[in-house]
Amino acid sequence: MDFSADIEKSIKILESGGTILYPTDTIWGIGCDATNTLAVEKIYRIKSRSEAKSLIVLIDSIDKLSIYVEKVPDITADLLASISNPVTIIYSNARRLAPNVIASDGTIAIRVVKDEFCTELIRRYGKPIVSTSANISGTESPAIFSHIAPEIKDAVDYIVSYKQDYYTRSKPSTIIRLREDGLYTIIRG
Repeated sequence: MDFSADIEKSIKILESGGTILYPTDTIWGIGCDATNTLAVEKIYRIKSRSEAKSLIVLIDSIDKLSIYVEKVPDITADLLASISNPVTIIYSNARRLAPNVIASDGTIAIRVVKDEFCTELIRRYGKPIVSTSANISGTESPAIFSHIAPEIKDAVDYIVSYKQDYYTRSKPSTIIRLREDGLYTIIRG
């Protein structure tokens, strides 16, 4: 399926500080420019979520990690290659991102996407994108488009058409906390 029109429209919305509802490599998500503080604030409002809870950031290549993480542990590439499903890694010393997307302890959760749509969107946009489940905080995360609440759909600036009719249930990513010394803990398997 050609999704170029969705990517072009999404980029325009992201550039204007807006929010998108889009299919990620895991579940449907709400996204924005991860370097834009005001756009990130919009996502917290849409989800009725406390800014004390940090968000996940998506990038299109492992090579970009060093832009947003001060010291990328040597084990990172091997860790990402050893797990077949999507993996979100929590890194220390985040940088060059909106302050409200970074946790209070300076960590950031980043996932290098392998999904064709997300990879192309992020590559063409040229910046990382926030990814948070398309739900009101505290309610179930929707795996398929038809399960997304109308208030979420009404609150975002653009809804991607691609994969709206896709019914394979996905699940959230594996989450790993990775210390600068290379030691790690699996938070969600």
